[in-house]
Amino acid sequence: MYILDMAGKKPKFQKEKQIFTEYIQKSGLRHTAQRDVILEIFLRTEAHLSSEDLYWLVQKEDQSVGHTTVYRTLKLLTEAGLAREVRFGDGKTYYEHHYEHAHHDHMICTECGKVIEFFSAEIEALQDEMADKFGFKPTHHSLRILGLCEDCQKRDSATAASGAQPRVRVRSVVGN
Repeated sequence: MYILDMAGKKPKFQKEKQIFTEYIQKSGLRHTAQRDVILEIFLRTEAHLSSEDLYWLVQKEDQSVGHTTVYRTLKLLTEAGLAREVRFGDGKTYYEHHYEHAHHDHMICTECGKVIEFFSAEIEALQDEMADKFGFKPTHHSLRILGLCEDCQKRDSATAASGAQPRVRVRSVVGN
């Protein structure tokens, strides 16, 4: 059951808010206005966010929220199944929406930091086939492909792949 807003529309993120509230209560934690602000901003931002990115977005709306509160709330969102941690190779942890979001993989441009999400049924089938072949039961997987996006290829077509790990710089949603 949900309550309609003044315009007669279902409130945004009602189910996600309910899941988070139930998780907080079950964990014996307090429901706070600061956690609500963080949750709301995270849910309406369809991007890969580091805790620092989310902190700066939250600061625009509520300067009383500290970085530690943002970080701890992101951990709670992950534990509640609303967020998923992703790592792109730049040493940071990013968070993306998990609840009712389909599985996908990532291509990351090592030049400009662009992150492209994609899904391939063929890759998924091949992974399942390989797991079966080796008697392996996958519980989770993450595929990230590092390289140059189309725009960066046009700018610098002479880049040769080296044997070293590529340097990754992911674009931040803050300041872009």
